[in-house]
Amino acid sequence: MRILQNENFLKEDELKEILKELQSGAITWQQKKHINLIQSMMLHIGSLDSELRDNLIYGSFYELIHEKNLLEHSLLTELLEECLNNLLCKGIEESESDLVFTRTFTSLLITLILYRDNADDFLSQQKISDCKDKVLAYLSAETDVRGYVPGKGWAHSVAHMADAIDELVKNPKLNEAYYSEIVSALYNAILQEKYAFIHNEDERILVPIFTMLEQGLQEQEIIKLLQQLPTILNVKKEQLDVQHHRILVFNCKSFMKSFYIKTNGKPKFATLHKSIEACLDEL
Repeated sequence: MRILQNENFLKEDELKEILKELQSGAITWQQKKHINLIQSMMLHIGSLDSELRDNLIYGSFYELIHEKNLLEHSLLTELLEECLNNLLCKGIEESESDLVFTRTFTSLLITLILYRDNADDFLSQQKISDCKDKVLAYLSAETDVRGYVPGKGWAHSVAHMADAIDELVKNPKLNEAYYSEIVSALYNAILQEKYAFIHNEDERILVPIFTMLEQGLQEQEIIKLLQQLPTILNVKKEQLDVQHHRILVFNCKSFMKSFYIKTNGKPKFATLHKSIEACLDEL
C-alpha cells in the first residue's frame, strides 16, 4: 500500500500546529495518530512555507529517524519506496518550478533513512542498489540547481543529494564497483553553466568523494576526470556565451580549489593533490 493513499490528510496549517506542539513537548508522538501524521508530512514535504518544510517537517523526520529511532523499519522501507518512485523526480521536467522543494527535501528524507539503515541494517542489498540507480538518475536529470530562493528558502538540490550519496556510499551493502559511476555523477554535477554555486555546493560534493576515497575508491579514477577538465572547458568555450562559460569556469575552479585545500598537507593524497594543482594551473 502506498504511504500517500489516504483521504484524511492534514492541511498545512493543521499539520503546522500539531508539529509545533510536538516539538515543544506539549504532546508526544505516542499521543498522536502516528501514520496519519507521517502521511501528511510526506504530502507537504515540499511546502512553500519554509518554516513548515525546513523546521517542522524535516526537523520532525530528523528527530523521529536520526535522533530517537521511533519509526518501524517496515514504515521506513515504505517511505523510501515513496521517495524513490514518486517524489524524488516529481516535476523534474519543469523549469524552475516550486516542485524543486519536493525533490530536494525528499533527498534529505532519503538521507535520514539511509543513515538509519547504516545503523540498523534493515534494507536489502537489492534495495540499496535500486536506491543508487534512482539517486544517480535524479542527479543527472536535475536542472534546477538554485541554492537559496528568496521568499521560499533553501532548494539546494546538489548539496542535499550529495548528503544522500554520502550515506549511500557508507552502506556496506553497496558494492565498491559502483564508486567510479558515483564519483563521475558527482563530478558532472559541477559541470553546469546555469548557476554559480555560491552556497558551499563544492564542499558538500567533496564529502562523499572523500568517504569513497577512504573506503577504496582509486585516486586514478578522479585523476582521470581532472585531466579531462581543461579540454572540456575549451570545448564549452566555443559552445557557450561569455556569461555562461564564466559561470562554468567559476564552478569548476571553486570545486578544484576546495579539493586542493582538503588534500593539502595529507601525505596519502599527495599524488591526487599534485594532479589537482596541475589542473588548476591549466584552468
